[in-house]
Amino acid sequence: MRIIGIVQARMGSTRLPGKVLKDLAGRSVLGWVVRAACQARAVDELVVATTAEAADDAVEAECARLGVACHRGPVDDVLTRFRGALARHPGDAVMRFTADCPLLDPEVIREAALAYRAVPGLDYLSTGLPHTLPRGTDVEIVGRAALEKADHDAAGHHRAHVTSYVYTHPGDFRIMGLTYHPDASDLRVTLDTGDDWRLIRRVAEEFGDRAVPVRALVAWLRARPDVRALNAHVRQKALREA
Repeated sequence: MRIIGIVQARMGSTRLPGKVLKDLAGRSVLGWVVRAACQARAVDELVVATTAEAADDAVEAECARLGVACHRGPVDDVLTRFRGALARHPGDAVMRFTADCPLLDPEVIREAALAYRAVPGLDYLSTGLPHTLPRGTDVEIVGRAALEKADHDAAGHHRAHVTSYVYTHPGDFRIMGLTYHPDASDLRVTLDTGDDWRLIRRVAEEFGDRAVPVRALVAWLRARPDVRALNAHVRQKALREA
């Protein structure tokens, strides 16, 4: 089974423009995501899917610097962007990453890929069914056939979220959740606002320029309520708020 890792990334952001190329401990946020995916040794090829907007010329330039393939497509129809990337870089399944999650754990990425490969006929696997990891460390994999069906049937916000049509139609697909204990879903390490950035910078100051094991990250955050409080008030956008 050939799994293609696709990282969606763009400079446009309503709450924190340019976040994917912000400097985090000497490496771009996108660079942190690419490094985690590569260290996991779980995908057969890695592609960054950005937009055709002029602002994302900077993302393409960063991909060249990082030595990773880049595909450009529509701004809001991210599902079409993914299908275009998959057409140019064929595979049996896609592991989806977002470039605003610099604290991904390569071990979780590896475990997700192993679990997906171990279950024949699986259409979708996610560590978010239900959420037990900190938001910003989840991993998901969708099969090519399921992605093609979503591309054919999905409309509206499902086209912006790529996989949401699949996991919200469990009767049509074979779906599996991968859970971790103890539950740490109350923690937030995704990058969407200035307060998220302040927390993530504190993590990088503590651990340095390296991928942090999720268990070490959770233990550190549990011991530091002052750091957790930095973005505890941030509301995650609802699925329909694409």
